[in-house]
Amino acid sequence: MRNNNLTLTNIVIAVTVLMYIIQININYGGLVLGLNMYMIYEGFWWQPLSTMFAHGGIGHLGMNMFVLYQFGNAVERYKGKTTFFVAYFVFGLLTSFISFLYIFFLDNHVNLVGASGAICALLGYIALVDPYQRKGIVTWILLISVAPLLIGLPIAWYSHLIGLAIGYIGGLLLRRVKL
Repeated sequence: MRNNNLTLTNIVIAVTVLMYIIQININYGGLVLGLNMYMIYEGFWWQPLSTMFAHGGIGHLGMNMFVLYQFGNAVERYKGKTTFFVAYFVFGLLTSFISFLYIFFLDNHVNLVGASGAICALLGYIALVDPYQRKGIVTWILLISVAPLLIGLPIAWYSHLIGLAIGYIGGLLLRRVKL
């Protein structure tokens, strides 16, 4: 009998929760695991990946994991584990690297934490393959990127928009390789 709860998405969620527990129990865990200038200054080469597992608080973690649960499992169900892996991890890493360029050139005092850049990359992929959801996804990403800024919350709006673009463009490339 197959366990439908043992999806790659759910494993990623469990690992993310575990990493958050580790993050809050080590000194400066958010700085060590987040994406910031320490990647260059201190050789923290793991940050483009670890930032997808670090979060700014339990609410941040919960919100991101809720969205990942919904959309990650849907991609796995309809497109397979490999497509989910590429759309989340590969596109998420590309989002991290390009977000780091923003940090490096425009705002080097930022510490970027959270899975939302990778999740937005996943959503960018979904926006490409499911045109019925496209307007809703773009509207939602714009809303979560701009609304918090209007009330003074420090949010990595650029990572959301970069992720959306990477997911969409990456999805076009996936179509060419029939993944």
